[in-house]
Amino acid sequence: MSGGSDFSAALDDLRARALLRTRRIVETACGPEVVVDGRPLLAFCSNDYLGLAADPQLVAAAKQGADIHGVGSGASHLISGHYAAHHRLEERLAAFVGMEAALFFSTGYMANIGAITALVQGMEGTEGTAAVFSDELNHASLIDGIRLSGAEKRIYPHLDLARLSELLAASPASRKLVVTDAVFSMDGDLAPLPELLALCERFDAYLLVDDAHGFGVLGGGDDRGQGSLAHYGIDPARHPRLVYVGTLGKAAGVAGAFVAASEEIITWLLQRARTYIYTTGTPPLLAHALLRSVELIEQGASRRAHLQDLIDRLRQGLRPGLRRWRLVDSTTPIQPLIIGENGEAMRIAQALLDAGLWVPAIRPPTVPAGSARLRITLSAAHTVAQVQTLIDVLLELERQA
Repeated sequence: MSGGSDFSAALDDLRARALLRTRRIVETACGPEVVVDGRPLLAFCSNDYLGLAADPQLVAAAKQGADIHGVGSGASHLISGHYAAHHRLEERLAAFVGMEAALFFSTGYMANIGAITALVQGMEGTEGTAAVFSDELNHASLIDGIRLSGAEKRIYPHLDLARLSELLAASPASRKLVVTDAVFSMDGDLAPLPELLALCERFDAYLLVDDAHGFGVLGGGDDRGQGSLAHYGIDPARHPRLVYVGTLGKAAGVAGAFVAASEEIITWLLQRARTYIYTTGTPPLLAHALLRSVELIEQGASRRAHLQDLIDRLRQGLRPGLRRWRLVDSTTPIQPLIIGENGEAMRIAQALLDAGLWVPAIRPPTVPAGSARLRITLSAAHTVAQVQTLIDVLLELERQA
């Protein structure tokens, strides 16, 4: 067999359909102004929603963490890799989101896979089988977690609570788990969490909420950035079957993720979440930095206010002038601009690059066929002038298209 020949035709097919993925090399710290592949660009593509990724306070905290703990953890958490910084972070995160306990994972992908598979494992046994119910636009990590769980899978149309209710009512499974993004990563819209919780209570189901894009950005009346549960005024103490997943590499500006729930559920994950048990612990210096990050999130009302102003300005600047493209209805920092055809989306993304603006084109299978888009993401680190530049260039490109 000649090396690599089995993949040539498949790669050629991806190229022909404008679906081949490539990487760009970033040479500077994460921020609005970056150097990419040797050229300066204005970036509208990171999930650094509060502008914390290169914040000097977090950089200093990471350096301090390295001085205290070194660089590596040396082993998995259950061997010798669970450090004081990890433990303090878990306690801080649980208290911050109003849960009894939390477990710190290396990535959001690992958190979702570990939580879903462990929860389903806990549901099965002598009592019967488990079924998982998933929004059709859920993130790949949730989808993969469901696949790996081996549970019966039921997909409901995006945000279609009537259909979800029918599926829950018709399911013979003795244990049920509903999983959903809180803020959907490619559309920027929010799941109706209060209604989902009500359905889960009605049908005796657990609810796992992946708040990757809400943690740190959304919050309640006191605006502490606690995420989507606080946004809806949900008191986790009243919902013992609620499982919350927060990501720490987006608004928090560092890396990792956490699962928060009742003490009993977290203890169970500690026994059965393979993506936690069988991996080397995250470097404790990152946990040390994240303790400072939670403080900055909690004190970040002005950052969130500026971010919301930028969101409003972008929408008000784009929507009246668009004729062919469609700006998705989103109130979050994720502002997708639907182009439609894959090649056209790639052409517009390249035209933006030529103008010094980095906005990624998102194509199937990440989004449904025919809905290729520019995924614009805003950060509190952006300025009004930078957002206006993006508006002006996009409107001119659409006029020329």
